[in-house]
Amino acid sequence: MSNMLDMAVFESIWQGAAAGGSWIMEHLLFLNALLSIAIVFFQRRDPKTVWTWLLVLYFVPVVGFVLYLLMGQDMRKRKMFRMKEMEDSLNSQIQKQEEIIFRNEFNLSDSALDDYHDLVLYNLEAMQAAYSDDNKVTIYTDGNEKFDALIEAIDSAEKFIHIQYYIIKNDILFERIVKHLVKKAEEGVEVRVLCDGMGGRFVKSSYWKKLRKQGIQVAIFFPPLFKRLQLRINYRNHRKIAVIDGKTAFVGGFNIGKEYIGLDKKFGYWRDTHLKIEGSAVAQLQIRFILDWNYAAKDNLFSREGYFPETEPKGSTGIQIVSSGPDSKYQEIRDNYLRLISKAKKNIYIQTPYFIPDEAVMGALRIAAMSGVDVKLMIPCKPDHPFVYWATYSFAGELLDAGARCYTYDNGFLHAKGIMVDGLAASYGTANMDMRSFYLNFEVNAVIYSSEVTRQLESIFLKDLGKCTEITPYDYSRRKLSVRIKEQVSRLLSPIM
Repeated sequence: MSNMLDMAVFESIWQGAAAGGSWIMEHLLFLNALLSIAIVFFQRRDPKTVWTWLLVLYFVPVVGFVLYLLMGQDMRKRKMFRMKEMEDSLNSQIQKQEEIIFRNEFNLSDSALDDYHDLVLYNLEAMQAAYSDDNKVTIYTDGNEKFDALIEAIDSAEKFIHIQYYIIKNDILFERIVKHLVKKAEEGVEVRVLCDGMGGRFVKSSYWKKLRKQGIQVAIFFPPLFKRLQLRINYRNHRKIAVIDGKTAFVGGFNIGKEYIGLDKKFGYWRDTHLKIEGSAVAQLQIRFILDWNYAAKDNLFSREGYFPETEPKGSTGIQIVSSGPDSKYQEIRDNYLRLISKAKKNIYIQTPYFIPDEAVMGALRIAAMSGVDVKLMIPCKPDHPFVYWATYSFAGELLDAGARCYTYDNGFLHAKGIMVDGLAASYGTANMDMRSFYLNFEVNAVIYSSEVTRQLESIFLKDLGKCTEITPYDYSRRKLSVRIKEQVSRLLSPIM
């Protein structure tokens, strides 16, 4: 009797699901039309993005509908992050710097950059990015060296350790870091680890619980709905920040995983760029971490004391920390790239794993190259995301037509994200030169106003060229038909990648 009842229930559920599926298929065109109307009339989007989604919905209606639910939802420009307890103090500092600039009394620590006052002002106005010129910058391009430096800083911590990474994998590298974090937690140091819900999908929830029991506070940014089921593919927190005692900070491209120290055979050597910053700019990265932590952990670290200690001057490098995300009013990091490109008189050097610029950035680079500026672009020689790679290759080909020079890095995988201009100013951090970083992800960069540090970065770039293959216009024109097809399909989809 029980078996017969179970079968009846099963058949009833099956028939209901079949009826629901049948109804969806019958009304698919109507649903597509409703969704298309919503995209066109009720969301303020770039026209290229609108047309791309309409094409996806038209040609692959079922799959397109699911993809839109996963990737296409528009996060309204609402401010997700608040820092009420610090606003008065911060606004006072910003206002003073703005007034000094308006009175023409502002001087950058490096007099060679006097033409960059407008960029400093834009960052002050657009995102309250305070300028400081007492910083020391150390550059890391090798994962082992970077994580050795991070662990050394962790071991020196006396009050707190704040760590935020887009990707954390529970492998040999994270295990090594965790040993040092647990030890510091046992000593009474506050330890916080913030990870993105998508990038942290490699770590089981049971492992996070274990860390919490060991005294490490953990928060997940946009966690999955159920176990590893992640319905929010866009709007990921792509930032990588570490702040120790408010005196030392790290920002750049390295995540936590064995591939970032060259232990993944698929990628081989991992070439990235990370910065260690000491000085007043550390406070700006601390603010960024706390804003993200407060949102993810439903906490309020701004209401507590001790996270913003007085710092001693460590150098003479000028820095502004700029961040952007889908909740921002403007695309601040993209706008910084644009301003830097427009200021170039001699050269522009770019390293990025993904080169999918919007029309404004591509137009600025094209104008620079055709105006005699030496524009050099370095991208990977191998894809980690095939569609993104072939779109990158297509946009690189367009730059070639304007007279720029493009190179593929052959010594492993290139993941460095930055731009250098005229040996004077640079911007390095977590943002790729692509529309996902411009519009969809939460990113953070350090804008560096220093000929000394910029020339160090340029020297590293020029040394990397010795491990690159140049994509000449002749070689690009002779690419295979299969490559051309991959490029065109990927480029067509680039607005929603």
